[in-house]
Amino acid sequence: MRLASFCLLLLSSYAFSAPVAQRVISLSPHTTELAYAAGLGEQLIAASDYSDYPEAAKSLERVANYRGIKLERIVALKPDLILAWKGGNPPREMAKLEQLGFPIYYSNPVALEDIADSIETLGKYSAQPEQAKQIARQFRDKLHALKATHRDQRPIRYFYQLSASPIITVADNSWPSQVFALCGGQNIFADSPAAYPQVSEEQVVVRQPEVIFGTPHAGTETSVWQKWQGKLPAIDNQHVFTLQADWLNRPTPRSIQAVEQVCNYLEQIRKDSL
Repeated sequence: MRLASFCLLLLSSYAFSAPVAQRVISLSPHTTELAYAAGLGEQLIAASDYSDYPEAAKSLERVANYRGIKLERIVALKPDLILAWKGGNPPREMAKLEQLGFPIYYSNPVALEDIADSIETLGKYSAQPEQAKQIARQFRDKLHALKATHRDQRPIRYFYQLSASPIITVADNSWPSQVFALCGGQNIFADSPAAYPQVSEEQVVVRQPEVIFGTPHAGTETSVWQKWQGKLPAIDNQHVFTLQADWLNRPTPRSIQAVEQVCNYLEQIRKDSL
């Protein structure tokens, strides 16, 4: 009787445990970071272009970029787990991989909390699931502390510039609006029907942002905005800041650093306005 119960317990445990992945391919930079955080770094055999964090990721074979994925090469590598970005990788090729029977984990973070959830889920495929649980717990603790610190702060109208020509920004439901919102940022294009709207200089000026954010390749600090001196609060008060692109645009544990950076800038603006 005891032996039967023990066998039943083993079978039950096996049924609810994901198999440990031995050959993992990541098709986006942020899923590569999530894989390392979840303890899957040793099992990664290939990744996408720009998978450059942590340092070990730079040596991985490249099988995807912004133009698409190397379908034949991925099949030849025989992965037992593929990490993909839902909406970021080509759906037709992903459907082919699914038809061929390859297990695919789709990352589709909507909120900052989803980052910790993703790490825990991927940890189930790792030989070291406790690492994933620890990283997820640390992320949640830091996020909770930041929310408590910056709750009920005065909203500050911001413009986030993704590119200069054309000028592209983000709507409220698109990443990384969540980072700005936690810090009390109020997106001047929050109500845009497009996820990543193309806007004009005049549209930005009409909405009167108190601060303009960009990344090193966005062209934020060029003369494009300086010519609006006297008509744009962000320029008049020299509130134009460059953010660390990887921290901000990739939904990974390093998003915490993006939150800290943005919150510090917004707090500086609040103090300047006193």
